[in-house]
Amino acid sequence: MVKFILKKIIYAMPIIVIVSILSFMIIYASPGDPVNMYIKPEMSQADIRNLKVELGLDGNVVYQYIGWLKNILKGDLGNSLINHRSVSEQIIEKILPTISLMGISLILSLCVSIPLGLISGLNKNKFIDNFISITSYIGISIPGFWLGIMLISLFSLELGILPSSGMRTLGVDSSLDLIKHFIMPVIALSIGNIAVFTRYIRINTINQLEEEYVITARAKGASEYRILFKHILKNCLIPIITIAGMNLSNLVTGSFIIESVFGWPGMGTLGMNAINSRDYPMIMAFTMLACIVLIIGNLIADVLYVFADPRIKGEAKL
Repeated sequence: MVKFILKKIIYAMPIIVIVSILSFMIIYASPGDPVNMYIKPEMSQADIRNLKVELGLDGNVVYQYIGWLKNILKGDLGNSLINHRSVSEQIIEKILPTISLMGISLILSLCVSIPLGLISGLNKNKFIDNFISITSYIGISIPGFWLGIMLISLFSLELGILPSSGMRTLGVDSSLDLIKHFIMPVIALSIGNIAVFTRYIRINTINQLEEEYVITARAKGASEYRILFKHILKNCLIPIITIAGMNLSNLVTGSFIIESVFGWPGMGTLGMNAINSRDYPMIMAFTMLACIVLIIGNLIADVLYVFADPRIKGEAKL
């Protein structure tokens, strides 16, 4: 298992380098120049050149990338071009609210979609299956930001029972207030995942029910409950492990749009401000952090495959 994990990590190293190069080139080639925000009418060309040197924006793309890479290897993500604060410090300040929101959303999605998918698959083409399938298609089609706006309109503006923005009410420090702030963002983020996960589990449940081992188990008198939870569920979870692993990157980057809609004080808001202001160090930090977490998510998924599928377990030992 250790060799299996080390091999996956070694394979991931070139991916991280390629992502960093492509991301840096795209940011460098994008229109606009953050230096323009600092230029004053009375500045001379020499002052502007000194300003670029101070901000680390002098030289061509290769020179800037090498300078950025040297700092990264030292563990320095640099300073924001907008507020001149350490990028690391700002990310640490914002990462906990985003991880909390995205983590709860992912857990809720799995807890709801697994039973729905199993029920739908076991009742293929029956009323309950058709109802769950139609609901899932609707969930996939609804944009998260639109759903968030509708939730705010209904529960905040019309009914007045839930707060419309932020993570806490000013001057209130209670668990109930925190839970109220979580409800709408979590729902807006979960609906799409629940719909997608449910569809995957339904399809895999139907496929597994047609396998010979299920027919054999039924012939031996095994109950549907035992067949479902001892055999089918494990095999149905394999594609969900893949999707969940890919979604782990959202625990860091979050949903920029949803966090903006609800005024959530997480990394989504920080990222949107960085993009709008062309804050190179912050954007690169977000990109690389998301890339690394995505790779870690895929690594975790590969490890979980070993426990979920004996055939993969055999391959991991090779």
